[in-house]
Amino acid sequence: MAFVITSACENEKAGECIETCPVDCIVEDQLQMYIDPDVCIDCGACEAVCPVEAIYPEDEVPESEQKYIQINRDFFKSKS
Repeated sequence: MAFVITSACENEKAGECIETCPVDCIVEDQLQMYIDPDVCIDCGACEAVCPVEAIYPEDEVPESEQKYIQINRDFFKSKS
């Protein structure tokens, strides 16, 4: 998984990340956005435009936000 969207996106869903993603790997649900790790090309475009700074490379997710790595994985497992 290249990037993870964390709690700052919850109920925010600004959408700049979706518009910027060159491979359409960001999916929206009722709570927040999620990045599909199988589609993401690790370009970082989404991270640069997120107005709430909710997006991190997986290995840089703050300790307090680590649960979002699994939340993101679980979101896409449930879709397959």
